Amino acid sequence: MRFAPVLFLVFLLSACASYYQRNMEFQAEVARGDLQHAAKMLEGDKRAQRDRNRLLYLLNMGFVNHLQQEYEESNRYFNEADLMVEDYDRNYATEALALVSNPEVNPYRIEDFETVMIHYYKAINYLKLTNYDAALVEARRMNLLLNRMNDRYPDRKNRYQADAFAHILIGLAYEASGELNNAFIAYRNAFEVYEGEHGYFGLDVPNQLKKDLLRTTYQLGFMQEYQWYVDRFGLTHDPSSEGAGEVVMLWHNGMGPVKDEWSVNFIATPGGDGVVVFENEELGLSFPFHVGDDPEKRNELLALKVIRVAFPKYLERPSYYRDASIVLGDERYSLEPAQNINAIAFKTLEDRFVREMAKALLRLATKKVAEIKLAEQNETLGLLATIGNAVTEKADTRNWQTLPHTIHYQRIPLQEGNNQLTLEMRSKQGGIGKTEFSVEGKTGRIYFQSYHSLEHFPAAPWDRTSYLPSR
Repeated sequence: MRFAPVLFLVFLLSACASYYQRNMEFQAEVARGDLQHAAKMLEGDKRAQRDRNRLLYLLNMGFVNHLQQEYEESNRYFNEADLMVEDYDRNYATEALALVSNPEVNPYRIEDFETVMIHYYKAINYLKLTNYDAALVEARRMNLLLNRMNDRYPDRKNRYQADAFAHILIGLAYEASGELNNAFIAYRNAFEVYEGEHGYFGLDVPNQLKKDLLRTTYQLGFMQEYQWYVDRFGLTHDPSSEGAGEVVMLWHNGMGPVKDEWSVNFIATPGGDGVVVFENEELGLSFPFHVGDDPEKRNELLALKVIRVAFPKYLERPSYYRDASIVLGDERYSLEPAQNINAIAFKTLEDRFVREMAKALLRLATKKVAEIKLAEQNETLGLLATIGNAVTEKADTRNWQTLPHTIHYQRIPLQEGNNQLTLEMRSKQGGIGKTEFSVEGKTGRIYFQSYHSLEHFPAAPWDRTSYLPSR
């Protein structure tokens, strides 16, 4: 029995790897483009298909099937994931367990932007299947979700309050189904989000969006709006540029960030009016907890003195390719960045830092108080509790790790008949990667073509001050 504490410690240490580290083999297969093997790995991981990690399994299976052009099968997985998110009901037993262990014992609680991306992939799948009505439903749900999500946060400080690219997708789906007026409204909404007070995660208004606003107002006869956009953009619409249909190229570049964790030390100090304050002077952080007229609880919290709290952080996986273009005959069309998922991920976690840190402090304080009481009753059990608490004090490092880093797009006019398009991707070192597509041009038809460049660099170092509130 003297080896029990050692075995217990080894077991707990093995559980301390991040979610990304535990799934490195799957990630490697995805990066190599061996999607068939990646799917088999997921299907063979029965533990990942159950309970707390099933949502992530469904997201990854939806992604893999999307890349394999199995669009109906992809949506089967995304639909189940969608239902899981909608029906999410906290299991209070696991919530209570999380207070004395860590958040990873709970079913995965999806990030807001990840929920939006479920509907993005469903919309693209439906567009590929030419089911425009279903694609419109999913595209509209992207923005409805954002409105509902922000209602959950009373401070309304979330930067990710509207999705410009979702509006572009709505406009494209409307145009593909022949509803030009609704398409114009969606493009106008996208423009307003890009031009918002804080901008849109470092992205400029895509030139393609400017052209779409000019073209739709011109075709609809909205000449006052058309002239406003002409003056604003310094561009005009050329009706002769309209060809035998178009292809919308969606380029998913690289891979989104992965979660790791960082730790913050807090000192418990007495405050006035029944308050205990947890402070970190170096980072300028202070979290008061009201204990009222309960001297026992107040003394328990003050007895903690110094506690360490684990919190998730994102690590960027820099993209291998810098930019890309489509070559069709003698013409070259640059693909423009329209959605920066990496930036959205970092900002959404930053926005909820204060809310989540307060919750993490309460969780850890509960664990430490229980540890102290147990040590008073039994020294050995108290030691085991101390070791267990130290090892299990970890952040939830799960996230949807097969999302792209950024999404670029462009509309390319086609010629009647067969069109051979070449996607040229330029790396940061100047190298060129190429892949070819064939599209049949037909007047009035809009085609959708997507491609995901899976190449990326290893996760980059992180500056912890990026999550700190402004002083």
